[in-house]
Amino acid sequence: MTQGCDTLEIGLLVYPGAQAAAVHGLTDLFAIANRLRHELGALERPELRISHWSETAGQQLTAVFDSHPGGHHRLRVMIIPPSLTQTPSPELLERYRQDLCQWHRNGALLVSVCVGVFFIAASGLLDGRPATTHWNFAQSLAERFPAVRVEANLPLLDDGDIITSAGLMAWTDLGLRLVERYLGETLAAETARFLAVKRVSGSAPGSVFSPRLDHGDEAVLKVQHWLQSSGARDVNLKVMADCAGLESRTFLRRFRSATGLKPTEYCQQVRVGRACRMLEFTNRSIDQIAWGVGYQDPGAFRKVFHKVTGLAPSDYRRRVAGSIG
Repeated sequence: MTQGCDTLEIGLLVYPGAQAAAVHGLTDLFAIANRLRHELGALERPELRISHWSETAGQQLTAVFDSHPGGHHRLRVMIIPPSLTQTPSPELLERYRQDLCQWHRNGALLVSVCVGVFFIAASGLLDGRPATTHWNFAQSLAERFPAVRVEANLPLLDDGDIITSAGLMAWTDLGLRLVERYLGETLAAETARFLAVKRVSGSAPGSVFSPRLDHGDEAVLKVQHWLQSSGARDVNLKVMADCAGLESRTFLRRFRSATGLKPTEYCQQVRVGRACRMLEFTNRSIDQIAWGVGYQDPGAFRKVFHKVTGLAPSDYRRRVAGSIG
């Protein structure tokens, strides 16, 4: 079959030592979501195509399993599962570095579970960015990759184009998050109900920004990756256009066509997403959070936050605190 617009491919990296339960469990979880998609008549949502990627004898990465065989591969997501062994060796990480960077450049969402984050960190894509992992490996991650901001208190950290998750068994919640992202909240909830699992990180209103990364415009994607890594701080139209290598008017047109948002709206989404995380997981005051995500005027931050989430920052904090309690 050929992969059309109604199919979305999720890959799993089956490296030596990868936890088989996570690889096959996620494959089953997505298969259940596909079945529920048909049963509930949600055919406007894409069908999930699942592929497993492993090295051949010549250390060439190849799809060794494909739920929809016969078509051209276009990975929208690549998941790096956990391992039952210790942290991956530098030699193992290096073997997958170029492929991960290429998938990311092509617009794939990179996702890790537990020590899977070490593969993304080794690629350099997490330099200057936040990431989470299992508490037992947080110190090792920080020591081996000091440019990564390790936030081990978070069960799952969705940073737009990269998602990291903490626990060894966090793959269930991560899989449900991806179902929510691509198939919607209803199908995620129904998949969880069928599996009889409780979602640990069901998203609060406005807390997760899921940018479009599969549009194929490399210049725009370069700017998106830069905005995600910088937190969209201290940016303006000229700086973004220069990053893309385009004239400002051309960049504005192409950015909106590719992402569905104006650059200013995109930056607001990135900043508010980070503010939501701070409201949920820190005790910082709202003014401190406003300054922390790049707003000099906390009043302006409050207006933008309400516009994006529909809630005042204080109400958002109470809402997520109540859902946890």
